[in-house]
Amino acid sequence: MESRETPTNHTNSTNSTNSPRTTGSTSSTSSTGHTGNTGRSGPAPTAAKGRKGRRSRVPWRESRASASWRNWAGNVTARPARAVAPGGAAELADIVRRAAQDGLKVKAVGTGHSFTAVAATDGVLIRPDRLTGILALDRAAGTVTVAAGTPLRTLNAALARAGLSLTNMGDIMAQTAAGAVSTGTHGTGRSSASIAAQITALELITADGSLLRCSAQENADVFAAARIGLGALGVLTSVTFAVEPVFLLTAREEPMALERVLAEFEEHVTGNEHFEFYWFPHTANCNTKRNNRTAGPVDPPGLLRGWLDDELLSNGALKVACSVGRAAPMAIPAIARVSSRALSPRTYTDIPYKVFTSPRRVRFIEMEYALPRAAAPEALREVKAMVDRSPLRVSFPVEVRTAPADDITLSTASGRDSAYIAVHLYRGTPHQAYFGAVERIMVAHGGRPHWGKIHSRDAEYLAGVYPRFGEFTALRDRLDPDRVFGNHYLRRVLGG
Repeated sequence: MESRETPTNHTNSTNSTNSPRTTGSTSSTSSTGHTGNTGRSGPAPTAAKGRKGRRSRVPWRESRASASWRNWAGNVTARPARAVAPGGAAELADIVRRAAQDGLKVKAVGTGHSFTAVAATDGVLIRPDRLTGILALDRAAGTVTVAAGTPLRTLNAALARAGLSLTNMGDIMAQTAAGAVSTGTHGTGRSSASIAAQITALELITADGSLLRCSAQENADVFAAARIGLGALGVLTSVTFAVEPVFLLTAREEPMALERVLAEFEEHVTGNEHFEFYWFPHTANCNTKRNNRTAGPVDPPGLLRGWLDDELLSNGALKVACSVGRAAPMAIPAIARVSSRALSPRTYTDIPYKVFTSPRRVRFIEMEYALPRAAAPEALREVKAMVDRSPLRVSFPVEVRTAPADDITLSTASGRDSAYIAVHLYRGTPHQAYFGAVERIMVAHGGRPHWGKIHSRDAEYLAGVYPRFGEFTALRDRLDPDRVFGNHYLRRVLGG
């Protein structure tokens, strides 16, 4: 049985980028940001001349001389020539064709939760505001189709109301569907992979304005690449995900010594459906989280305990610690020791998105690398040793997650079981020394940088760690030979 909901607005968002007037911390380390729409699109639609010399309104919402766009973290900005909000695939195709005729690049943004300039442009910036909504829900097939600009929080809530859920997801749900998949957003899982790995079909507008439908059965070569396409192959208009009946997860959060976690890492990963941990630099302490399916009953955190852990400690106290640490860096180790002991064990049970995701109110910048899973413990030991012997003062925990191998061309887990090590710093904190030192360790272990997070790698390096890199670039040459969807970031990471 198939139920359909017709959304009032459809809009698109992929995490992509463009060139020249893009700014950000692209020094020797790299910069850039998820995609997003934190900038404003400006006033009313502009008009275009009709055939008889009169001015006629373009069908999409457009603003010229738009205010600069910036990502969520504020480390990437761009000033597009015009910003548009199409209401459907036909309008989007017209926008792409018109931009190509005008010699402008095209990039689509989401909510700006990337830290790289993957979506920045000085050409035409496509906003997701009107490409939103649930397009189809097919219970028999176990799929849901959404307009590309649909926020994940909207998707999760709609699925929950229908008694359905994604199998796995990341730890925030502010991103748009297209933005999240285009840069490889992932959670943690023993056998369940990234959000993009749950895609069963997609549609995108290519550089000549054509609508291309892709799945394992139709345009399979494009499907293999476009699930994590970096906005380089086209602009996504809709995404179809596999879903399943909603289930319950029991989360068990528990402080643990770092060395114990590393010594038992493989046991923790294989013994739980979803395992992750956070290490507090300048200490030997971690907080672990294990999520496993259960028959129930639902037992969410109490209001007071939930507020204490998720708001006061994880957000409020963290922001205070970061602010104090930025003003007085020498205080950071002492703050870290107190913070690492503040969270106590807790267990709770709820539907998936209420367990996987949590609020993020402290703004930060981030770098994350995917390593062969077996390499993660030694790599993290090296990071700890580096921090301990350096003058660095790191106020943010280091996050470690895992994912099984998948078959997506440029997925960070493509062809290998992977572990992710993510480092963060409070927004506005100089990051080059810390991120650069960690990056050297990750590169020595064959690391693959997250496409939406700060890194300094280029196409030459990436071709060596992605066996199917040439397959992706050849497809890009075929679909976008004139680089309508190109920008500075894509030139660096893909070449040409």
